[in-house]
Amino acid sequence: MADADLYLGLISGTSADGIDAAIVRFDDAHRPALVFGGTYGWDPALRARLVALGQEDARLGLDDFGELDVAVGRAFADAALHALADAGIATGAVAAIGSHGQTLRHRPRGRRGDGELPFTLQIGDPGTIAERTGIATVADFRRRDVAAGGHGAPLLPALHAALLHDAGEDRAVLNLGGIANLTLLPARGAVRGFDTGPANGLMDAWCLAHTGEAFDRDGAFARSGRADDDLLARLLDEPWFDLPPPKSTGRDQFHVEWVRDHLAGDLAPCDVQATLLALTVRTVTAALGATQASTRRVIACGGGVHNPALMEALGDALSASLAGCVLDSSAAHGLDPDHVESMGFAWLAHAHVHGLPGNLPDVTGAAGPRVLGGLYPA
Repeated sequence: MADADLYLGLISGTSADGIDAAIVRFDDAHRPALVFGGTYGWDPALRARLVALGQEDARLGLDDFGELDVAVGRAFADAALHALADAGIATGAVAAIGSHGQTLRHRPRGRRGDGELPFTLQIGDPGTIAERTGIATVADFRRRDVAAGGHGAPLLPALHAALLHDAGEDRAVLNLGGIANLTLLPARGAVRGFDTGPANGLMDAWCLAHTGEAFDRDGAFARSGRADDDLLARLLDEPWFDLPPPKSTGRDQFHVEWVRDHLAGDLAPCDVQATLLALTVRTVTAALGATQASTRRVIACGGGVHNPALMEALGDALSASLAGCVLDSSAAHGLDPDHVESMGFAWLAHAHVHGLPGNLPDVTGAAGPRVLGGLYPA
């Protein structure tokens, strides 16, 4: 392994809207700084297959699974090589790649919810990544935490705390990916974090199904409709929302068919889109109010930051319900909102290489701190 302070993080999130790559430099105190960030598109046919497999009732044969694992690994390797070329950095300068992979299933409480056989499944063969890039690869970060009784998610609150904690105010970091999750950063006290429910994943899928566009650009589709209170109430009746932290979820629970199962009458597609946006706003705001009502600043990252309709609605709701709480983009704090998560997987690879725990048991519910992931040498 190269004796270097550069690590490369890779992730494709719940929405599978692209492979995010971040090249990160660490100082002697293990503090990270972003050197380069880029997003690299999926082959459209491969992306469509991944999105379909994220649904609850999807099925896949063993041969197909093996081939898909390698195809995703090749796509991740290509994204890493493109990022290094774009940044003008040689492969030999990178100590390790941290690859999240693509989640197909996330069942930290087992398929039946009884905790009997918990599992989480991310694909993207790390052996293929190491072989194609010539860089040591750390992958499969979530399963050790799940094996230790945790949810395997969220895994980035420790990074959020290192980068965004402020001793002068209670803060929260809100990641608006396919799923929304919160990291609670009190001025004094323990860091906590958990998923709050769907964010871009449902809105993107509904938009694609009804407009042909992969996402709701500028929130225009949602703005063209009106949230339906009855549909919103039925969606909010989902028992998962009432579970206490630690909690996590994914596309296998919140997907388009879940939405269709709650429809009644002849509601316009744009009104459903507006309702899905309202669902994200309501569940985020309610979760924060229930767990850290003293929050004075919410720092948002992830793809949802680029949806002004969502950000405006969130800002209004947070200010109204939490006594003037301010919503910022992480960009206002020197962090590119598109690459906080990919930075996180560079950070987790760095932690693995140095024998440092990657999880926070207070966040995931694991029995204790664990070094996460497995190493595939160059």
